[in-house]
Amino acid sequence: MGRCSLALLFCLALGAAQAETVKVGSKRFTESYILGEIIARAARGEHKPGLGNTGIVLAALKAGSIDVYPEYTGTIAKEILKLDGEPSLADINRALATEGLQAGIPLGFNNGYALAMRDERAVAKISELKSGAALRFGLSQEFLARKDGWPGLKAAYALPHQPMGLDHGLAYEAIAAGRIDVMDVYTTDAKIGRYGLRVLEDDRRYFPRYDAVLLYRADLSPAVLQALKVLEGRIDERAMMRMNAAAELEGRSFASAAALFFGETPGEKRTFLGALFGPDFVRLSLQHLVLVGVSLAASIALGVPLGIAAARRPGLSRLILGSVGVIQTIPSLALFAFLIAIVGTIGVVPALIALFLYALLPIVRNTHTGLAHAASGPVRAALALGLEPPQVLRLVELPLALPSILAGVKTAAVISVGTATIAAFIGAGGYGERIASGLALNDNVVLLAGAIPAAALALIVEALFDLGERRFGWMARAVRVESRT
Repeated sequence: MGRCSLALLFCLALGAAQAETVKVGSKRFTESYILGEIIARAARGEHKPGLGNTGIVLAALKAGSIDVYPEYTGTIAKEILKLDGEPSLADINRALATEGLQAGIPLGFNNGYALAMRDERAVAKISELKSGAALRFGLSQEFLARKDGWPGLKAAYALPHQPMGLDHGLAYEAIAAGRIDVMDVYTTDAKIGRYGLRVLEDDRRYFPRYDAVLLYRADLSPAVLQALKVLEGRIDERAMMRMNAAAELEGRSFASAAALFFGETPGEKRTFLGALFGPDFVRLSLQHLVLVGVSLAASIALGVPLGIAAARRPGLSRLILGSVGVIQTIPSLALFAFLIAIVGTIGVVPALIALFLYALLPIVRNTHTGLAHAASGPVRAALALGLEPPQVLRLVELPLALPSILAGVKTAAVISVGTATIAAFIGAGGYGERIASGLALNDNVVLLAGAIPAAALALIVEALFDLGERRFGWMARAVRVESRT
């Protein structure tokens, strides 16, 4: 079918889906980003890119935060449904029906898991790795935990190795530099050839087929499904590898790589300034500011009263400070995943709750410390003048403690600016979108385009609070002087 015919077919299918906005998710690796762009364009939907691993994207699908995302039959069968053997698509759908989900619209290619080594050191088969006990394995974190990943592979081949966890994009650099000897790959990875890797034969046929399909909610409208059916069987392994190469090797954006599927010429290659001040800069900046500003305001509203309560009631101090301290020890991605399950959605809401919780500790602790160390002379003088305790707190103690409180708020704000970048992994936006994309591509340009604005924002926030601390430091000194006179 020619380009014109394909474009006409898409236009006809798109007309049926105009009335609703389809929310398309994707995982945090190159191919998923690109397929997400293709799916969103085919259905005129909204793409929520790089949401994380299978568990997070699946939770988002079940909660209705997204409607569809690209998945693989092997992952659905082994990781999601825990099915044995080689179930058919019909078997998979019977099991998915209880979850309110369906899998379908095969895209036309298989992208399986495999192990790879540098060609000059490679063995031919996975079974031959057993004799190389000194080999260093660097495997992606998801592969290490999946039922169809390392645990089953290790048992099937009796491998004695203890692998390290490594981001998939970074593993290519590590194997090229000789820091690891074996890594897991996707068979359509564009970097396999570039880095001179040899894919090892799965001689015991451990890995199932991973045919690319769409995993979607069972209540997805017939009009949207009709629009998406034009993708069925349209992408083969060679076409997918070409699109992956456009993003990973040629420096194209995911949208530009996806444009190849539609017979279009991809856009210009990435440059640092182009990536830094790209068309998404204003949107990402506003999203980041909202995440930090709203969560910080909520943390101040609760944290200062908690700090006052801890200072006023020593019996509660250990409980309050201990509770906010424990929250700070929870890994951010674990907290995000937990909150997704609690609130039933991805995006801004769980991100705001997580940032709010992380910002409590410095605010509560510094409020408590500032009040506990407030000069006793001004407090006694105020009481001698007949002021009530609430008046003493408002007019004397809080002004004296204000520099300490502001220092805590400043710490919380700077922490929030950095932590907010992780919120992009659950679809909350912000500069973390670029960082996630840069990790997926192993592209320092994209990484820096997200990291530099976040660092700059943190410095600006710190400078503004330094000014505030100097301004209100005069207030505290004035209260001390006034109490002496």
